[in-house]
Amino acid sequence: MQVYLVGGAVRDELLGRAVKERDWVVVGATPAELEGLGYRAVGREFPVFLHPETKEEYALARLERKVAPGYRGFVTEFSPTVTLEEDLQRRDLTINAMARDAKGQIIDPFGGRADLEARVLRHVSPAFAEDPVRILRVARFAARYEELGFKVAPETMTLMRHMVQNGEAGALVSERVWRELEGTLETASPQRGLEVLSDCGALGVLLPELARSADASQDMRALRAAAESATSSAVRWATLLGGLAATDIEALCERLRTPTEHRELALLTARLEREFASALDPASSPEQLLSLLEQADAFRRPERFARWLEVLAARRRGAEVAAQATTALLARLRTAAAAAAAVQLSADELRAHRGPQLGAAMRARRLKAIGSQLG
Repeated sequence: MQVYLVGGAVRDELLGRAVKERDWVVVGATPAELEGLGYRAVGREFPVFLHPETKEEYALARLERKVAPGYRGFVTEFSPTVTLEEDLQRRDLTINAMARDAKGQIIDPFGGRADLEARVLRHVSPAFAEDPVRILRVARFAARYEELGFKVAPETMTLMRHMVQNGEAGALVSERVWRELEGTLETASPQRGLEVLSDCGALGVLLPELARSADASQDMRALRAAAESATSSAVRWATLLGGLAATDIEALCERLRTPTEHRELALLTARLEREFASALDPASSPEQLLSLLEQADAFRRPERFARWLEVLAARRRGAEVAAQATTALLARLRTAAAAAAAVQLSADELRAHRGPQLGAAMRARRLKAIGSQLG
């Protein structure tokens, strides 16, 4: 039995980046042998085991054979006779198809190390075309390593275009699309991942609402701005969708089954775009500011309101509005929100008012507080 460190851990070690998790391949063993050594079986589709002490994943070397369309249309074959090279050959990119043995030697049968040095994302073999998820993975790697100068190899881009044209991208289930897309959103350069999807034609298949956006370049600039200033994937998602109609956002989020937080923030951005523009006029009245705060539910949901302001800042940067002007206007809105949120009615006022009267009294006090604070 031989054990090898494989995939992302080897790649990131060679790049000098922190390794977040380590995966291992076991060659020449059976499930019974691993269980006899104390490993615990956890894989449903193929044999994966947890190490009895480190809890890291150890997978038996395996082969995959395409038998039906889509990313689920595979039969997995494993046995002690499957070699390390055969296991590596089924992987997506050459930079992910390297291994390291117990002595620290790198096993690199497909030129992954050279592609790392050349900053190229290249598919390992024609079998890449059998799994449409790999289109999304290439986009995610392009986004993750954009700062290092990685580019998609021309032949890999050509292959992805053929996959889209052949209908493979349309076979992806929504949950898997969102999982990979969210991973792209969380990278340093998410806009690069979406550009890759657009270049190969997958964006129009998977995210048609985005593909027909009236100003895609502005959306990409806004997403870049959000990635530079905001860590939340919900903020980045809402920023990207900010130029879409609410109906398109609803349809897209429903189809991808996005988290509620992502959906609500994107819809809030779309629905209040016009009100936001008028409220941020330097001459806007306390009434306009308070109305916007109420529609944004700023007093009951202050955390979402804060994230919404991040979205607005990124959208304005995407529209190439001067940063100084954006900072000043958002500060005005934050000041109004803080002044209004600090308002409290006295015990006498609470006793004197009931129902709608109580709300009207609170609103009047908030208007006064905003006017006093802003002068």
